[in-house]
Amino acid sequence: MTRLADYFVVVGYDLDKRGGSEGQGRIVQRFPEKDWEDNPFPQGLELFCQPSGWQLVPERKPSSFFVAVLTDINSERHYCACFTFWESVENPQVSAGHLEIKKANVTLGLQKGEPSEADEDDSPDVLQPAQLYAPKSLVLVSRLDHTEVFRNCLSLIYTVHVDGLNVPMETVIGNLLTCIIPIAGGSQRTITLGAGDRQVIQTPINDSLPISGCSVAQLFRQLGIVNVLYLFCAALTEHKILFLSSSYQRLTDACRALLAIMFPLKYSFTYVPILPGKLLEVLSTPTPFIIGVNSHFRSETQELLDVIIADLDGGTVTIPECVHISLLPEPLLHHTQTIISMVLDPELEVADHAFPPTVQPSTLKIQDKEIRAVFLWLFAQLFQGYRWCLHIIRIHPEPVIRFHKAAFLGQRALAEDDFLMKVLDGMAFAGFVSERGPPYRSTDLFDDLIASQVERIRQDVGNPQKVMKHIKELAEQLFKNENPYPAVAMHRMQRTAENAKPHVPQASFPHLDEVAVQLFIDHAAAKLNTAPPVVKSELKGMVPSGPLLGDIVDRNGNVLANSARRLEVVRNCITYIFDNKMLEAKKLMPAVLRALKGRAARVCLTQELNQHVLQNRAVLDDQQFDYIIRMMNCTLQDCSHMDEHGIAAALLPLVTAFCRKLGGGITQFSYSCVQEHMVWTNMQFWEAMFYSDVQKHIRTLYLENVEDGDTSTNESEGDQKQLSALELASEQSRLWPTLSKEQQQEHVQKEESTVFSQAIHYANRMSYLLLPLDTNKNRLLRNTGLGDVESVSNSYVTNSIAGSMAESYDTESGFEDAESSDVANSVVRFINRFVDKVCNESGVTNEHLKALHTMIPDIVQMHIETLEAVHRESKRLPPIQKPKLLRPTLLPGEELVMDGMRVHLIADGREEATGSMGGPPLLPAEGAIFLTSYRLIFKGTPTDPLVGEQVVTRSFPIASLTKEKRISVTLPMDQFIQEGLQLRSCTFQLMKIAFDEEVASDLAEVFRKHMHKLRYPQHVQGTFAFTVGQSAKLVVEHKTKDKNQSLKTLSKNLVKTAKRTIGRQYVTRKKYTPPTWENRSSLQSEMDEDEISVCEELDQSSLTLSSTIRSSDRQTMSNVVERACCRDYQRLGLGTLSNSLTRSKNEPFRISTVNRMYTVCRSYPGLLIVPQSIPDSTIQRISRCYRQNRFPVVCWRNSRTKAVLLRSAGLHAKGVVGFFKSPNAPTAGPSQADSSTSLEQEKYLQAIISSMPSYSEASGRNTLSGFTSTHMSTSGKWGSIRGSGRLSTYNPDVGNRLAGKESPQANGGPVEPYFLRQQKAYLYIIGDKSQLKGGKQDSFQQWEVVPIEVFDMRQLKNSFKKLMKACVPSSPNNEPNMTFHRCLEESEWMNLLHRVLQVSVLVVELLDTGSSVMVSLEDGWDVTTQVVSLVQLLSDPYYRTIDGFRLLVEKEWLSFGHRFSHRGAQTLASQSSGFTPVFLQFLDCVHQIHLQFPMEFEFSQYYLKFLAYHYVSNRFRTFLLDSDYERIELGVLYEEKGERRNPQICKSVWDYLDRLNKKTPIFYNYMFSPEEEEILKPYSFISNLKVWDFYMEETLSEGPSFDWELVRGRQEKLTEEAGDRQDTTASKSQRKIVWPCYDSLNKVVPDAITKLLQDVQNLESELGQPTEKWKDTWDKIKTAQRVESRLESRHSFSSSLLMSSNLSHQRRSQGVYLQESGVGSSINLALDCEVSATSTPAAGRTSTSTLYSQFQSTESENRSFEGILYKRGALLKPWKPRWFVLDKTKHQLRYYESRKDKECKGVIELADVESVILGTPTMGAPKNIEDKAFFDLKTTKRVYNFCAQDSTNAQLWMDSIQSCLSDA
Repeated sequence: MTRLADYFVVVGYDLDKRGGSEGQGRIVQRFPEKDWEDNPFPQGLELFCQPSGWQLVPERKPSSFFVAVLTDINSERHYCACFTFWESVENPQVSAGHLEIKKANVTLGLQKGEPSEADEDDSPDVLQPAQLYAPKSLVLVSRLDHTEVFRNCLSLIYTVHVDGLNVPMETVIGNLLTCIIPIAGGSQRTITLGAGDRQVIQTPINDSLPISGCSVAQLFRQLGIVNVLYLFCAALTEHKILFLSSSYQRLTDACRALLAIMFPLKYSFTYVPILPGKLLEVLSTPTPFIIGVNSHFRSETQELLDVIIADLDGGTVTIPECVHISLLPEPLLHHTQTIISMVLDPELEVADHAFPPTVQPSTLKIQDKEIRAVFLWLFAQLFQGYRWCLHIIRIHPEPVIRFHKAAFLGQRALAEDDFLMKVLDGMAFAGFVSERGPPYRSTDLFDDLIASQVERIRQDVGNPQKVMKHIKELAEQLFKNENPYPAVAMHRMQRTAENAKPHVPQASFPHLDEVAVQLFIDHAAAKLNTAPPVVKSELKGMVPSGPLLGDIVDRNGNVLANSARRLEVVRNCITYIFDNKMLEAKKLMPAVLRALKGRAARVCLTQELNQHVLQNRAVLDDQQFDYIIRMMNCTLQDCSHMDEHGIAAALLPLVTAFCRKLGGGITQFSYSCVQEHMVWTNMQFWEAMFYSDVQKHIRTLYLENVEDGDTSTNESEGDQKQLSALELASEQSRLWPTLSKEQQQEHVQKEESTVFSQAIHYANRMSYLLLPLDTNKNRLLRNTGLGDVESVSNSYVTNSIAGSMAESYDTESGFEDAESSDVANSVVRFINRFVDKVCNESGVTNEHLKALHTMIPDIVQMHIETLEAVHRESKRLPPIQKPKLLRPTLLPGEELVMDGMRVHLIADGREEATGSMGGPPLLPAEGAIFLTSYRLIFKGTPTDPLVGEQVVTRSFPIASLTKEKRISVTLPMDQFIQEGLQLRSCTFQLMKIAFDEEVASDLAEVFRKHMHKLRYPQHVQGTFAFTVGQSAKLVVEHKTKDKNQSLKTLSKNLVKTAKRTIGRQYVTRKKYTPPTWENRSSLQSEMDEDEISVCEELDQSSLTLSSTIRSSDRQTMSNVVERACCRDYQRLGLGTLSNSLTRSKNEPFRISTVNRMYTVCRSYPGLLIVPQSIPDSTIQRISRCYRQNRFPVVCWRNSRTKAVLLRSAGLHAKGVVGFFKSPNAPTAGPSQADSSTSLEQEKYLQAIISSMPSYSEASGRNTLSGFTSTHMSTSGKWGSIRGSGRLSTYNPDVGNRLAGKESPQANGGPVEPYFLRQQKAYLYIIGDKSQLKGGKQDSFQQWEVVPIEVFDMRQLKNSFKKLMKACVPSSPNNEPNMTFHRCLEESEWMNLLHRVLQVSVLVVELLDTGSSVMVSLEDGWDVTTQVVSLVQLLSDPYYRTIDGFRLLVEKEWLSFGHRFSHRGAQTLASQSSGFTPVFLQFLDCVHQIHLQFPMEFEFSQYYLKFLAYHYVSNRFRTFLLDSDYERIELGVLYEEKGERRNPQICKSVWDYLDRLNKKTPIFYNYMFSPEEEEILKPYSFISNLKVWDFYMEETLSEGPSFDWELVRGRQEKLTEEAGDRQDTTASKSQRKIVWPCYDSLNKVVPDAITKLLQDVQNLESELGQPTEKWKDTWDKIKTAQRVESRLESRHSFSSSLLMSSNLSHQRRSQGVYLQESGVGSSINLALDCEVSATSTPAAGRTSTSTLYSQFQSTESENRSFEGILYKRGALLKPWKPRWFVLDKTKHQLRYYESRKDKECKGVIELADVESVILGTPTMGAPKNIEDKAFFDLKTTKRVYNFCAQDSTNAQLWMDSIQSCLSDA
């Protein structure tokens, strides 16, 4: 029971103190006069009665009523109900009152909104009203909030006064002050004040629930849903909130409403619903508040920067920019908004219905409760399960309860949520815990909600109707609590009819009799004392905790993290570790570390580890210890500093359990290796841990008591679970009053000592985790923990993970005074702060606390001493075993220059190996880098244990290194920044290596120097191709007696002569001088001053000059004839050397030896094809007009049109103009000599033109003006579509078009009418556009210049660099403008290919139409070479064979002096010029053509890659040096013919290829099926070009596959290993995993034919037969296939897999066509099958042989005649003896390798034979055999040349064949 009103006060205007700017109020009377003991009188009441200030007004205002709230020093709220009315005041004398009246007027003016500038001086004669009114307030002060009752009571008193009722005022007030009512309990009390009034007061059922009336609904109506929610969140997260309104009562209501929706939290900051204007400075307070202010003071609130202002009248909420309000977590916020809107606006849902039902919102009072119910429902969801996170740390004498915030947030999966975080940290929640924490108390609506309704709330969430139903139920309870008897609402009151009365001067409020009132009060008090005390029946009980939190699903629904498979992996790994199966554990480790990102796996880890702890100890060996530490660190590294999932808490006991023995009886515990985590420096974590442990111990303390009393000591899990700590505490609190004093004392003491012992325990624990192993490092004072540290106990650098990070203080960790970095002191301070806090909170006695403080420094000191020993011993541990370094296999002759240095190969920008595209990460790998005389090799194993058994190899030839730069790398394995190198090679390989810490930095420097030395040797003789097998010293063997002595002499004398001749003729410009090498065996002289330095060594056979030349002439001839060019010229019919004297004069070309001494042109070969009519002397003169003296020479002739292809360099600048001026024009500038030269040049070109048959056919005219082309001129598609006709036509405008000009008349003459045919030039000169400026085309000359733009070498170099970066990026790039295709495009590589191909196709077309072409670009050795080679490749099928391609490269690239050494930057001299891949670009063009015409090439794509790799590798001498001249000078040119000292070491790439080709079909293209005389015209558009896979592919298993010995060696080893393994294990699956970047695909997944050939060989070797060469097998199959296909071609093509010549061009370019096989599954390979109509044998006669092929008769029956014959091979192949069999039955002549051979090597169908005649011996025929032993067999296809032992034998054979033919 309590008083309804504590004080009644009358406050009036203080007329005495009206001199100030504002009037003041004064308390006129107060009752009782004396303060109540329990409730002192509130100060400053008069301010609150008139919050806007005390003023006199000229007109009477209506009475007003509002309730202000004052808060006293004990946070008790006093409700001051103010009833204000206005009384007239006598107008005082003008002298005294002038100022006041003036003020009143001013005020009046202000209130009416007039400017307040009135001053006495301005208006002295102001009209002063006769009557003024002063306010008077009747105030009721109460601790109860019964607004309406107060309004009624004060109105009654006023009515009594105004109406002069016949009731003494003292009685009324006495009754009011003595009225006693219950606080709560749902009773109703009728009260009367003795003035004929009666009113019923209903008390709420439960006073813990706030009373809100209609205020909440009102607030939502004023501000709207979103705004109120903002205010709600702001209040909960402790922001400042200010309400503005012109109504005081509304301010109070709004504040009351805000507090009501915050229930069950109570607002504990400044709360002033009505703030007087005089106290406005309160708004600047730094603490949060909820304050209401009259809108009158709006301007004063404008400058508040951090206050949220809610304007109730305007309905706005203004949030300043600097304020961030954390909102409710989604989806709660959304649900809440939805439900409130359903309450406030039920019509919204049905607003769109066609027939909307009538929906009425509830009345305001009910709506108010419904909204409050929504907020209750919201809090139930926010705080559900909070009781499971309470720690009870003391039960007696008072329960002490702490809330475990981290665990709560963790289990709710809201650790990241800003709002909840702030709420839990707030004061309101602290109050909530202390109020609602105790387990034994009375409960209210919210407790019931948390205990029993959580499940229902969770199920309803998605269904607004169900939620609404629940809300309505709650609202009902709230309404009932406030209005227990809603029917009884009885107020009988007399009210004054104030408004009706006119302004009657009233008597002022009477002065009351204090004594009378006091008597009433005393009388009532006496009555109360005699009355029996009212016993408040408070129902206390145990507070139920509600459902467990564990069931709440992580709101992200993180399924992955909890998958059972992952937990299984963690369990297995731990089992392996403790079973000492370390290899298994290592494999699982990465998976475990990945799994540990999930919470469930971390919990699982702690549980599993717990099982391996026996009696608080688990001793491990070193490796086990390492693994356990890694897992612990990984687990902790993802824990936040607050440890919301309790992982660190679970690990805390474990880190003091796992240990290992070090030397000297010292034990190292795992805590010394897991200290690097933020969580250990977080005070809140330690407090939570401490409290949970204390709770456990207190629980056991009382459980024992319970059990002692209980007979059964059976303690099952169920019992344990039934009694939680809170339940125990509740039970103990219930029993507490029944205990005796002694027992109570004993309980208190036991609890206190439990807490004390835990405090000691924790002081120890904290020192373990805070003192670093190396106590010189202070971890605590650093603000960051190293997150992911796995270099644990045995790392090389230091044994503690403490690392060597800079020490910086962190005030967060609680180290304010950071002067001394002494680790011991800082740890002691930290522990002291902890102990002070927890001991004070949990009531530890002062003596105990002091004892603790003295103990802590000793604990820390002791621990430091232990640690020093551990640190010392742990340093002596052997370092972690690193993987063994694997030795690379070396080539014969390759030697290590530097032995392996341990490095890590880091992943670069290629994603395949990093595992990001699927599969385990092969990189980074750990291994070693080796530098050999030939290569740079990395060999190692991936750091990822899942692929740890694989070997990773990356290597490239040292000569291909293009860029080396230093980098620093952070290895993912440990945190150290390592020195590293990034090495890039032009074989498209990149190595990013980081040196291991064991590699000294100076060693790395030595490595770099060695690498540079090897990359750029002084001279080409320092390259691997020369030094191979010479123990890496640069030794040039000149002294040894050499079989090729004559060659050496030859080369020496050649050079001498060249030097003299050149000296005589002219001086070359220095820049063209190829780098040369001075080489002596005995004495090394200085370099000669001359351009060319020559070996003039003394040698035994020094001959006279003349004899040298003569003898060398002979030798040159014999040697040069054997050279590639010469063989090719013979094949092309461009001249022979055999009978040079008797050569017929009508041959247009001759082979000139003018350059045999390399005197005319140093970079040309010795023999050149020139027009027959041009003498050598002219050639020498012409050559000077061309750059580098590279004058035009013929390099190929079209066998059909006889057009020739010439190559030369561009003209010298002076020659250009003179060359194109007409010879008759008078020349001003050039001298006589010059003009004669240009005449000779013309003659030279004319001679070339004359050689063409089409020219001589043109009826002998020597001018071409009237000549019209025999071919129609139609424009075709250039460089793209292959013409279907044999003769594709040519449009002469092409040259102009390519040059980018408009198309003028062909010869520059006047444009003829369009129906005239245009003329065709006989010779087109493809020249450089920039070179041909100023030249005028003469209309009478028969040649035309086609100017084209070519790229220079600089462009090519840059393009290649960009291409390398695109194909092999150094780091992964996710920028959209740096994608692969974008980089490829920017490199312009494809563009350059397109240009080369375009020009080449143009030239092919020209040659095909019968015009000759001269390619005359740049210096004639780069682009010219590319174009000329491609033209020949496209025009002549021979060059598309393996032998032909070799010949092409030897002729055009090597003999004609492409500067391989210079362009490849192979020596120190050419280092500055950089790498320019001209030859690579040519190979890429060939690759593009190969892709478009896969059936035209005998060699495979691999062949091209092989050359692309080895032309830069310097393994062979073939591609070294810049010209034949240099090769002769070094004696390299002819040595290939000499004997080989070491058969293992091939000096020529061609020998190597031949040798390999015999062994393996890898260079052979099985689809090779050429057409006769096929000219290829590939598409050259960029869209038709593909990126060559040579640039992209890599094989990490073995490195590049182009050094065949290494690959083969590895394969054999692997097969052996595989064999061993198969024996030991049971039959395994045949399936293999193939990794694209790891395995070599063509080995692991070979094509069918290679596989079958391999199988055949294997079977042969198994059967013990001599294995046959693959080529022979293949040829046999082809032959057999041909026969079969012929047979079938009569009927159908159905079952053949046709790759035959009758397929259309389009099909050919696609490759193979598969057709439905009609004959079972036999797929026949009809290669080269003659099924086209043009080539049926003997013009339509059916081949008789086909009739016999169906009979499988044995061979022996059909041998009519047999014996040995020599047969000449096809083109350029030698004569070979074969066993021939003449078969009459099958009508064929077969031949075999030998007599015993069963397999036929070839068949000549006799049906095709036209004649058998005697032959003549040809080159290379068997020696010493008479001429008549030769005979020829002519077939429809070709002529076979045979040779028998003698003439009789030959005659026999001829007769036998003839008889067979006549028989047929």
